[in-house]
Amino acid sequence: MAAFAVAHKDLTAFAVGLKREHDMQIILQEDVDNLGHRGDVVTVKPGYARNFLLPRKIGIEATSGNMQALERIRTSLAKKTATEMDAAHKQAELLNGVAVKFARKTGENDQMFGSVTSGDIAEALAAQGFKVEKRQIQLAEPIKVIGEKDVTVKVFRDITAAIKVTVDKES
Repeated sequence: MAAFAVAHKDLTAFAVGLKREHDMQIILQEDVDNLGHRGDVVTVKPGYARNFLLPRKIGIEATSGNMQALERIRTSLAKKTATEMDAAHKQAELLNGVAVKFARKTGENDQMFGSVTSGDIAEALAAQGFKVEKRQIQLAEPIKVIGEKDVTVKVFRDITAAIKVTVDKES
């Protein structure tokens, strides 16, 4: 029995050694939350790179050839980022102070049925002519009470706008 335990331990250590791969260096082509910005060289697990970043063309492998190409395209990336920042500042100025109203059914004691989610807010902003994705709306949890609430919209990186969301009783 002891010989089996030793052999099993050796096989397990061997199998773990085979599965352990080294982290990969990736050059980001788009901004990724909690990872980095466009043009950054980041270290990630191989599975994350193979299954998410590379197939979606969010990043490319940091080979020596790609690193040399990165130096050449950094200026174009900087220009693209600058134009996106300008557009984001303009959109944030337009979004600041925008009010969105919702009417929801309520029961006794003004208890609201359902809630107002970031998807609902994004649709209401789209109806007003603003192009905002629901993941840009920073709402910790859906709004489940009648009244007004200030909501932050992350337009681009550190650029945010504040909108006012009002939830009324449906008559």
